[in-house]
Amino acid sequence: MRRLGFMVAIVATFSCLMAAQSISFDEGRKVWLLKTQQSSYAMGVGPDGQLEHLYWGGPLWRAQDVPAATNKKDISSFDPREMLENEEFPGWGGKRYYEPALKITRADGDRDLVLHYQSQATKGDELDITLKDINDDVEAVLRYRVYADVGVISRWATITNRTKQSFTVERAQSATWYMPPGDGYRLTYLSGRWAAETQINQEPIHEGMKVLESRLGHTGHNLNPWFAIDAGSADEEHGGVYFGALAWSGNWRISVEQTPYKQVRVTGGFNTFDFGYPLKPGQSLETPVFYAGFAADGFGGASRLLHNMEREYIAPGGLQSRLRPVLYNSWEATTFDVNQPGQEALAEKAAKLGVELFVMDDGWFGERNTDTAGLGDWVVNPKKFPNGLGPLIKRVNDLGMDFGLWVEPEMVNPDSDLYRKHPDWVMNFKGRPRSELRNQLVLNLARDDVRDYLFTVLDKLASENNIRYFKWDMNRTFAEPGWPEVAPEEQKELWVKYVNNLYDILARLRAKHPKLEIESCSGGGGRVDLGVLRYVDEFWASDNTEAFDRLRIQEGFSEAYGAKFMSAWVTDVPNMNGRSTPLQYRFLDAMQGALGIGANLNKWTSEDEQLATKMIALDKQIREVVQMGDLYRLLSPRTNDTTANEYVSKNADKAVLFAFRHSQEYNTPPPTIRLRGLDGKSVYRLESVDRKLTAPTTEVSGAYLMEHGLDVKLTGDFDSTAVVITRATQ
Repeated sequence: MRRLGFMVAIVATFSCLMAAQSISFDEGRKVWLLKTQQSSYAMGVGPDGQLEHLYWGGPLWRAQDVPAATNKKDISSFDPREMLENEEFPGWGGKRYYEPALKITRADGDRDLVLHYQSQATKGDELDITLKDINDDVEAVLRYRVYADVGVISRWATITNRTKQSFTVERAQSATWYMPPGDGYRLTYLSGRWAAETQINQEPIHEGMKVLESRLGHTGHNLNPWFAIDAGSADEEHGGVYFGALAWSGNWRISVEQTPYKQVRVTGGFNTFDFGYPLKPGQSLETPVFYAGFAADGFGGASRLLHNMEREYIAPGGLQSRLRPVLYNSWEATTFDVNQPGQEALAEKAAKLGVELFVMDDGWFGERNTDTAGLGDWVVNPKKFPNGLGPLIKRVNDLGMDFGLWVEPEMVNPDSDLYRKHPDWVMNFKGRPRSELRNQLVLNLARDDVRDYLFTVLDKLASENNIRYFKWDMNRTFAEPGWPEVAPEEQKELWVKYVNNLYDILARLRAKHPKLEIESCSGGGGRVDLGVLRYVDEFWASDNTEAFDRLRIQEGFSEAYGAKFMSAWVTDVPNMNGRSTPLQYRFLDAMQGALGIGANLNKWTSEDEQLATKMIALDKQIREVVQMGDLYRLLSPRTNDTTANEYVSKNADKAVLFAFRHSQEYNTPPPTIRLRGLDGKSVYRLESVDRKLTAPTTEVSGAYLMEHGLDVKLTGDFDSTAVVITRATQ
């Protein structure tokens, strides 16, 4: 026993040493090696003082193996060596004609900026490298953090004016990432629009530049700040994949550039569109965090690394946060016609099904009877709730459910008391039109008085009522982003300060109300990013809840974001596009994320209620595996008429398979589904939710499930099934 304890102590000590050595530094050659279990990243100081990227790929353990940074030779007077040297954080200056990470204009018009290494500081898994302009005290501190256990590195920069005069930052990127030199790379990214978010796109990378961005003021439906790059042949489970995600909820930009010298580089940070951030002496600007990593096991491996990162290190509460409860939202049942009796009746029906969180949507405040009035007046409508929200919340709590509330704090209707009192609080250019979308204007959250007012309003709601959950909505994009109350040269700060003040409100609310949970919603997937995930518990992925459409939306979402953070609802049919799918199909589709119900329960039949009760009980049985386990995308809706996804617990004790069939032709069976992530030497017990499983026995080995696979009976159109897989013996 003493020997065993001694060995355990040695292993623990070795593990601690490895963790402490996630950052290695070769002092003599000034080379840093950042190490994770899945990959490594290296940079070093060149002979002239420039900081150069040296390596990104599979895991290394010795900084001494990485070649030191060297000066290249000019190819010609049109191809200076600077175009061949992969600077870690290039300034716009000298003979540099690629995408810069930092560009400034000084008060005298001087725009030249050449950054050289000054110093470094390491603390645990964090590294700061300070760069400074060769003439002026323009400082850029490059910040690195290594998440060794999940294979991810994060980078961002702090730009500080240490000169005696002001200058304007015209471009501030978080990081530049370099692929190993070569040709034939392929870019994968997520595009879309309202109700068709996170569609997967793949295209070859050619010479020139591809820009992914949002100029909308928020993350946006059209493109998501995530990318993946492979050598052109990677698939779900094979091949090296480089990936990254930018943590910013405002205007962002990621450029993917292949130079004429066969170098692919990715630069991301604040969008350069309409950007100008003045820094007075002593002031600083911090760029968004840019997370990135490398996976040797395909796009599935890249997703699993990101999901682990999000669950453990980004989302509030980390691994200690609760599993997402089963939610009911009243919007489709009542729209704006909310009142205490009607909401209580819905709550009673929801509770009988097993719902755990009841959310009252729009219409409870001010003169909010349509979307034309009342937005901004966050006081309970006394006609609808004569005694406030207290009696309704008590009834919901007595039924065994938490209570949640819809809010849209950043917006205001012109027909509202708030706008009549503070017309100057909205974004505007003096004397220009104030463009409305959905009959509303955008409050200028960059203003600290607006920020403080909104915090006070929301804090009051949460303090006076037992509210567990805010569904935080944002139903339009920016327009006329003016700020007449500040000097003209400061007005463009709005793009950055708006988002920072949004984060400030969310952080303060969570600090004061530790049990409060928040959903990020912006007309669906308009605010889905790792920046806001630091403060919210889940995302509303799309306003499109039609179950077949959701398969592709959810597949794209899963490339970058974990199932725990995807709110997915069961709603009534026919849905958005007139399609009708069976209720079980809708439930199993939504159970691949955080299950919610948005249907009008007043119209459900007893058969609907019985099936819903069964499905909700199943969700509670498997949701830990879905929300906390590893995802394997087995069959894609983009390439098959059958979609199959598998979720596996971290110790491979339990898994669940979801399978959906779009349609059947010529009486052909669906393909055999080969599982992944199980223990081949263990025996697993199979439990079908609906007897659609065809297997020789209810107990089979992990090897059989992964090598041969499972056959399921999916017939006709929009058929579906799920199989729960539990380890029986090992």
